[in-house]
Formats: sequence, C-alpha cells, structure tokens
Amino acid sequence: MSSLRRLIGFLTSIYTERRVLKDLVIRDLRVKYLGSYMGILWGFIQPAVTITLLWFVFELGFKSKRVNENVPFALWLMTGMIPWFFVSEVIVTGTGVIREHSYLVQKIVFKTNMLPLVKIFSALTVHVCFIFALFLIFILNGFGFNIYYLQIFYYTFAAIVLLMGLTWISSSINVFFRDFGQIINVIVQVAFWVTPIFWSISILPGKYANILKWNPIFYITEGYRNCLIEQRAFWEEPYMALAFWGFTGFTFFIGTTLFQKLRKHFADVL
Repeated sequence: MSSLRRLIGFLTSIYTERRVLKDLVIRDLRVKYLGSYMGILWGFIQPAVTITLLWFVFELGFKSKRVNENVPFALWLMTGMIPWFFVSEVIVTGTGVIREHSYLVQKIVFKTNMLPLVKIFSALTVHVCFIFALFLIFILNGFGFNIYYLQIFYYTFAAIVLLMGLTWISSSINVFFRDFGQIINVIVQVAFWVTPIFWSISILPGKYANILKWNPIFYITEGYRNCLIEQRAFWEEPYMALAFWGFTGFTFFIGTTLFQKLRKHFADVL
C-alpha cells in the first residue's frame, strides 16, 4: 500500500513539476551536444555508424543467413538495435544522474526522484525520431503501414517503466559507491553480446533459448521486431509479457523503496 502511495505521489509530482522537468531535459540535450557543429545530429550519426558496421561485418563479412527471408538483414538489425540504443544510453547515463545534478540534490524543495526521468526523456527525444524514421524506411522498402506498427509505442512505454526502476536503483547506489558506474558499463557491454540483437535466438538449443527469453531487454527488442517485421500482437505471447511485467514491477518496487531510504543521505555524501 505504501508503494502505491509513493507511485501516486511520484506521478503527481511529475505533473506539478513538469516545467522544471522540461527545462532539465532541454538543458541535458544542450549540454550533451553543446559546442559541436552538428549538434543533436550526433545522436543519430553514432547509432547509424554502429548499425552500418555490424551490418557490414555480419552480412557482408560473415555472410550471415537472413533470419527472415522477406526482410533484408539491415532492416532486421536496425529494428533490434534502435531500442537497444535507447535502453543502454539511459542505463549508463542514468546511473550518474544524481552526481551530475548534485547542485539540485542539496535543495530540499527539489524532488530528486525525478532526476532519472531527465535522462529517460532526453534519450526518448532522439528515440522517437528513430521510431518514425523506422516507419519511413520500412514503407520505402515496400512494407505498407499497418496497425501493428502502433504497438511499438507500447514497447517504448514498457522500456520507460523498466528503466525508471533500474535507474532509481543504479543512481542511488552510485552516490555511495562511485565504482558502480564502471560496473554498469561492463554489464551493459556484456548484455549487448548476450541479448539476441544482431543474432537470432533460434540458433540456440531450446533450453538456452528459454533462459534468454527471461531477459527483459529481449522482450523490448523482440517486441519492436514483432511490430514491424512479424506483425504479431503483444498479447499473442502472454507468458513473456507476464514475465516482463513481473520483473519490471519487482524492479520498480525495489527502485522506489531503495531510493526513498537513501535519498535523505544524498546531500551529506555529495
């Protein structure tokens, strides 16, 4: 019951502090790309270069077999990589968000539990542009727009809820344990290679594939592919959805509880 009250209070604070949150998100985008000639375009260039390199290595270099014969490997790869960029960026940058905004943490009137949202909405700004770019690329490649495309926003929402819980946990721990940010970087690198993003889970034996399906990030990346490629509704895989939301709900609860207990010590440590 206390968790529900905290959640309602948090949602209320988002609305009441929406202007402050908006200003912080704009400031975060400016700081990230300030001083570069191409500005926010770097948010698109870097992911595009990574996708191109992986496509070149795995399709042209290793002659990887297409996962779906009706879809070019580049499109299949892009559809999995774009949600990964969003998730990984928020986890990495969100871990250090409290230290980054230490000047706000020391102000009693500021609600520190909103800080991870700054990184989420900042990354979401670029991510939404990528989503519409994906729609356009698929349409230009002969895949007509259909209702399944709209499900991608459900998976985006699912990613946001998951990231809120994870960043509450990681950012609060990072205040007291400075090396935790480096640990998160290593975990994200490992997660990239073990999550079926540029390779298909179908190549694994059944028991190993079933284990990897418990990965919440896989639910997100596979969900994007179900929307754009497989044209499969999210309710067609109820067990995966239950597993994801069960894990996300648990993470959200742990995140709110941990943050609530530790935030009164943030100012002293910082």
